[in-house]
Amino acid sequence: MRATVMHGAGDVRIENVPDARIVEPTDSLVRVARACICGSDLWPYSQMEPSETGQRMGHEFIGVVEAVGADVRTVTVGDTVVAPFAWSDGSCVFCQEGLQTSCLHGGWWARDGIDGGQGEAVRVPQADGTLVVLPVGEDDALMPSLLTLSDVMATGHHAALAARVGPGKTVAVVGDGAVGLCGVIAARRLGAERIIILGRHPGRIALAKEFGATDVVGDRGDEAVERVRELTNGFGAHSVLECVGHGLSVETALGIARPGGAVGRVGLPQHEQIQSTMTTFYDNISIAGGPAPARAYIEGLLPDVLEGKIEPGRVFDRVIDLEEVPDGYRAMNDREAIKVMIDF
Repeated sequence: MRATVMHGAGDVRIENVPDARIVEPTDSLVRVARACICGSDLWPYSQMEPSETGQRMGHEFIGVVEAVGADVRTVTVGDTVVAPFAWSDGSCVFCQEGLQTSCLHGGWWARDGIDGGQGEAVRVPQADGTLVVLPVGEDDALMPSLLTLSDVMATGHHAALAARVGPGKTVAVVGDGAVGLCGVIAARRLGAERIIILGRHPGRIALAKEFGATDVVGDRGDEAVERVRELTNGFGAHSVLECVGHGLSVETALGIARPGGAVGRVGLPQHEQIQSTMTTFYDNISIAGGPAPARAYIEGLLPDVLEGKIEPGRVFDRVIDLEEVPDGYRAMNDREAIKVMIDF
């Protein structure tokens, strides 16, 4: 089968790889119908050391079940399913607590011999705990929005929960990528009164406004902090969603949180340390977040997608086929595209 393999920074190839297949009785085999490129994929695209063997890629996909192992009970052949960006058994202590990204028997796509989502098929370990059956077919018009439930919409929602977004609150979203835009959707969905988007790309800002952003800050660093404080009577935001992961974005997020506020961090960290610890300590600012347990959120977000109450699939502004994936990486890295969807 054909799949995406990264061989180093800027070196993405579509290659023949071993066919996905059932290995364990708890596996399912899924033919991929839709997948996408994630902002976190751009870190290795910029930094990965050259590799002869390469690294399989992709952790967001929707597909159709082609085969199931003998012990699989909740999905059947022919089901259209969405897979969260981490696979999990659904039964360990952490899964039961809604933290499937810490599953004792789970793992990550495209790692340790597991297929990546940017390929024609995927072996899905722990299928019963991982896959969510969708009540629509693979060609449904809602596929783009349903695909976001695998990661970016769930991650934006996770950031909003970690930042304690709620009715009447002022929310600031740091980052105008797909996760930040979904964070705007999540904040509005949870009842935020005011949503400040920090970004400067005109097309992304326009979409953020359509999703519910009420204010825009295009500055960076100290200027951004000053501007947000001007917009909030000098106090800062109750809830801050950090959706980038760069040191400057983290510093900005901490700098614009009001005393007693909360910061939800979901941008993949690019630095080992968090600065401003004295300020956040004395201001009683809470810092939470991490990789979103998407599996815990999919079923709660699904009805709003199906009913058209939210449209996170609008973050996809380019659709390609599998052979065009290398150019899709380039387009996202060059900020020509917000998020690229792969249509099989």
